[in-house]
Amino acid sequence: MSERVPVSVSVCMATYNGERFVEEQLRSILDQLPSDGEILVVDDASTDGTVAVVTGMGDPRIRVFVHADNRGYVSTFGEALERADGAAILLSDQDDVWVPGRLDVLVAALQQVDVVASNLALYPDGAPLPTPLGGTDWNLTASTSTHRIRNLLGVLTGSMPYFGCAMAMTASARSRILPFPAFLTESHDLWIALCGNADRSIAHVEQITVLRRLHDANTSPSRPRDLGTVMKARWMLVRAILVAYRRARRGR
Repeated sequence: MSERVPVSVSVCMATYNGERFVEEQLRSILDQLPSDGEILVVDDASTDGTVAVVTGMGDPRIRVFVHADNRGYVSTFGEALERADGAAILLSDQDDVWVPGRLDVLVAALQQVDVVASNLALYPDGAPLPTPLGGTDWNLTASTSTHRIRNLLGVLTGSMPYFGCAMAMTASARSRILPFPAFLTESHDLWIALCGNADRSIAHVEQITVLRRLHDANTSPSRPRDLGTVMKARWMLVRAILVAYRRARRGR
């Protein structure tokens, strides 16, 4: 595990056609962000008014970078992470709402580990997150933070609720997380969780720190995918596990 450093905070957000909800999300972040913190918004060539909404907020803590062409959300999040200057780096989607106290909870957890994954609930009423099979209360538990093999198998089977919008990392972890593998076309959040588990430096935080908004334009699929797509995704994750362990061995 890396040496702890004084905390400064960066929040990384990738946007694409998010004008409907991005201002509410940003205000929930700004309410918690210290005066010397920053929000890195990398816009992936939106065709709506997303950039105008973000820049129109007029807060100097928000830094905006705009792609001329669409590169996909994995690459866009990667760029945001590269640009972050903070010792503590939090991820954020464009359409959720942070729960009050989220920043303090995740930054405190990062004093012990390099990657943190917390729980989330549904916007607006805090309803439990449904499981992939239709159950309720899909949560991470603190006691399984060190169950690395179980966690890796859970990623492969789709049973671990690792969501980027509920995650944070130290700046030092970034050297093992970035660059994202070239074959990683989705699930940057699962990749970050794999790196944390492979590096033996991840904590599951049981508090709910974000309310996830479900709508017709969510990046994460809300319906079951066909078998061929699922198998390709699982093979991608197997490759990701191997790369994560190689990087972890190199970093020790």
